[in-house]
Amino acid sequence: MAHERFQTVESQLNWNAPMFRLYEKAKKNYWNPADIDFSQDREDFQKMSADDKMFSLPLVGAFSAGEEAVTLDILPMLEVMARQGRLEDTLFLTTFLHDEAKHTEMFSRWQTAVGVADMDLHSFHDDNYKRVFYDELPEKMDRLKTDDSPEAVIKAATVYNMIVEGTLAESGYHAFRQTFKDAGKMPGILEGIDLLNRDEGRHLQFGIFTIQRLVAGNDHLLKVFHDYMDELAPYAFGFVDYLTGLFEESKKQEWTNMTLSIDPNMMKDYARNQFSIRKSKIDRARKYESADELEAAATKQ
Repeated sequence: MAHERFQTVESQLNWNAPMFRLYEKAKKNYWNPADIDFSQDREDFQKMSADDKMFSLPLVGAFSAGEEAVTLDILPMLEVMARQGRLEDTLFLTTFLHDEAKHTEMFSRWQTAVGVADMDLHSFHDDNYKRVFYDELPEKMDRLKTDDSPEAVIKAATVYNMIVEGTLAESGYHAFRQTFKDAGKMPGILEGIDLLNRDEGRHLQFGIFTIQRLVAGNDHLLKVFHDYMDELAPYAFGFVDYLTGLFEESKKQEWTNMTLSIDPNMMKDYARNQFSIRKSKIDRARKYESADELEAAATKQ
């Protein structure tokens, strides 16, 4: 598409725009996966029983593939914001893509450090996981290449930001902390998780604001959001149930040598609470009659 005008030539960037403020935060919070020391993780992993290792790997397999998927699939969102002339959003999304690349690198470095780099972890991806990451995520993001409609953007941001990042990843961070922090193990990956979580906080703000501005003053689009969240809920919760089920099944084995632990019911409740929080954040847009009103209020904050 040929350019006709340039925002920064005839005016300036909107320094107070929510997305520009996120861009500023991203620039100030740079970190390098190569700087994380995984030497203690390697020692901890080598000392683990085979049962504890197998308990750890499904969550790692989910995150490794998940971070790779969102890295590969985010570009259409950047492209649609650029086509729509949302320059501040586009600036932020350049940092968003860089974040996801670092997250992919971090997990790959950890797998190499502890000695499981060549282990195929696809077997831990159940049908629920595949529905979200193999099908829905790439499908809804790819649609943005040819469809700039509010419905398309809402569904893409919903599966990417509200489900993948806001429900599953947030629950995964909690699981890592509950498992390894309580056991006093894996300080490297816990450091990485905290850094990822900080990045994802900005990503969630992008997704929330993007959906909010589209549904503000539009009950039909708000229903599109809620309906799609409810459509994806069984798969998101199903994968959490699958992961906790693996732990419960292992604990039933008479000769298990597991020392790591997690509360399955707590994890299930945590995931469902994160899902509800994402819905409630979008519902806050109800008090605005239009996207312009919402954006003006956000700019003043």
